[in-house]
Order: sequence, then C-alpha cells, then structure tokens
Amino acid sequence: MFFGWLKHYMPRSLYGRAALILIVPIVALQLIVSILFIQRHFEDVSTQMTRSMAVELRLVLSQYEATGASALAAPLLIELEEGVLGEERRRWFDVSGLTVRRELFAEIEGAQAVDMPGGRELGLEVLTARGPVVLRFDRLRVSASNPHQLLVYLIGFGMLMILIAYIYLRNQLRPIKRLAQVAAAFGRGQMLEYRPSGAIEVRAAGHAFLDMRNRIERQIEQRTLMLSGVSHDLRTPLTRMKLGLSLLEEEDRAPLERDVLEMQRLLDVFLSFAKGASEGEPELCDPFELIRAIVQDCERAGQDVSLGALEGEGSGRISLRRIGVRRAVENLVGNAVRYGNKAVVSVALTERALRIRIEDDGPGIAAHDREEALKPFARLDAARNQNQGSGVGLGLSIAMDVARAHGGILRLGESADLGGLRADIVIAR
Repeated sequence: MFFGWLKHYMPRSLYGRAALILIVPIVALQLIVSILFIQRHFEDVSTQMTRSMAVELRLVLSQYEATGASALAAPLLIELEEGVLGEERRRWFDVSGLTVRRELFAEIEGAQAVDMPGGRELGLEVLTARGPVVLRFDRLRVSASNPHQLLVYLIGFGMLMILIAYIYLRNQLRPIKRLAQVAAAFGRGQMLEYRPSGAIEVRAAGHAFLDMRNRIERQIEQRTLMLSGVSHDLRTPLTRMKLGLSLLEEEDRAPLERDVLEMQRLLDVFLSFAKGASEGEPELCDPFELIRAIVQDCERAGQDVSLGALEGEGSGRISLRRIGVRRAVENLVGNAVRYGNKAVVSVALTERALRIRIEDDGPGIAAHDREEALKPFARLDAARNQNQGSGVGLGLSIAMDVARAHGGILRLGESADLGGLRADIVIAR
C-alpha cells in the first residue's frame, strides 16, 4: 500500500489510535479556519484601513509640498519630520504588516520604506518635492488590533474540546479494557467476575465471551469427571487383582504384580492430567521454599535429584498455585530420572519473572522434536533412554498446562552442564 510506511509511526494502543482520530480533525480544522480567516478577513480589513489612512497621508503631504509645513498633521494625529528612516523593520510573524506595506506603496506616490518595529508606532518614508520626509502614526490605524487572539481562542477551545472528548472516549474504552483483562485472566486459569457493559457492540462481545467461557468450563468439567470416573472404576478391579495375585507363588506373582503396578501408575497419571492445571487457588508464597520442599520430597521417594542455584533468593513472593507447580515440577523430575541418571532443579527470581529449571544427563530431545514432545500422549521413545521404562507422554504436557495457567511458558533446550534436556518453566510476575 502507498501509505504502508505510516504503520510504523502509528500508535499501537486503542487509546492512542482513538486519540489520533480525535485530534487530527480538530487540528486540521483549526489550521484551515486560521488560514482562511486570517488571510482573507484580516487582510481585507487591513487593506481597507490602510487605504483610508492613505487619504489622510496624501492631504498632509500635499500641504507640506505646497507650503513647507502641514497644519493638518497634528489634528490628524500624524507626525511629520524631515529626514529618512534608519532601517526597515518587521517582525516575522506580522502577517498583516505585508498587506500594510503593499497598500502604502500603492497609494502613496514616492513611498520609499515602511518601518514597523513591533510597537504601536509606524514610520513611512516618502520622497517629496522638498526632499525625503518621515510620517509617523499609530499602527492601529492601518491594521486590526490583536489579530493573534483568534489563534489563542482556537487553541484554547480546541484543547477544551479534546479534553471533553477524551473523558467521554475513556469511558467508552474502559469496558473493552475490562473485557481484555478478564479474557487474559481466564487464559491463566483465573475466574474474574465480569458483567458486560458499554456500547451495544462491546456488550455483544462480552456476552459472547461469557458463553464461550461457560462452554469451556463445561467441557473441562465433563473431561475431568469422565477420566476421574474411569480411573475410579478401574481401581476396584485392580485391587481385586492384587488380592488374587497375593495367593499365587512368588515366581508366578512377580511379573503380574509389575503389570498391575504399571497400570496403577498409568491411572494416576491420567487422573493428574484430568485434574488440569487450575487445581487450587493462587496464593502468595516463597518460590524457593516451595521448590526446596518439592526436591526434598523427591529425594525421599528415592529419586536422584539435587537442588541447584537459587538466584535472587529473598527478593520477593509470587502468586502461585502450589498444587499445580508441585505437579509440574514432579513430572519434569520424574521424566529426568526416568530417561537419565540424575536431575538438578534450580530457581531464578527477578523483578519481572520466575524461572524454574530442571536439567538431566539423559539423551535429551532433538530441536525438531521439542514441539511434538509438548503434545499430550506424545512419546519420543526412539530418542530417549528406555532402561527405566517408558512413560505415557503426559509429563511435559502437564508442565506446559501449569505454566500457561500462570501466564507463563515451558521452554525446552539442551543442558549446558549435564548435556541432557533442560526444561524451563518461566512465569511472569
């Protein structure tokens, strides 16, 4: 597009664009009115006043040329003195001065120079038959007084109208900002109270959002109830199988018990995934104490995990869902020790974000497979160590859901220290 380059200079916020749409027409209107009114009205007024004054000047000059003096100068409030002007002066913003000078030169024969220094006095140098003379009179007799007051009025009333329009515009944009805040909070798993308000179109968008949010909540609830019900119903036959296996001989019982335990573990993972990332309410907590407690629990469970660097310790508290964060970190640690030998958990807290990092010494995940690995039930067993069994492909997906529920992201990379996978949960403060 021809005006495509203007996009780089346009404001990005709705407030900025609305203000631009409001201010540009007002400023353009003021400029047009100022140019047309000053150029035409004040120029015409100055022309008429200067021509009327030129009649009096010609009377004074004709009497001076005839008698060498002018008795009419004093009654007409004109000073006549012999000599020349030192210089011609005019202020750069004195627009009406151009019209005055042009008309004086046209109406007064022998006019040589016009001096308009900026005060109320105007000097006109005229070459007469008796020599050069200077005529001085009040500037207000040839141009309108205070022509720039119009600009002051235009600017003042323009700013007042912009202020009134901005107040009205802010009230109209407030429901849109509220809708954006509620939608962003819902994306992080927070349910904020919202009532549609504002213009008809904004109310329609608000009601559509509420309908969408209700449908999503029902779908999540149905999924959770379904998976929870299936998991609960399967626990009963698994318990009966455990009791039945206990009656068998040791050599026949061991492989079957391993299968039952694996089924039990799969049910627990499915149930954890069904609960989602929004379990529990956000609360202010110390992320260092939380991660330290999680690592200690993992160590007691027999996992080879250690606590790494705690950068920025004591720099503040952050709003977190303890259950969700614990589930995410435990899943990442479980993946790390399953596909590697050990895991290291570190925390970095800054003024802008919280970063929880889990590293392992396993084979890692290739860069082109990382996006696929974040999908539910995705299994990249060909690239991972299966000495300690394979998972169901939900560990990374659960961690990603928890990060998103906190308004953050899950990033996968290569560990610089251990050489395996590096998983970073980054949550904005």
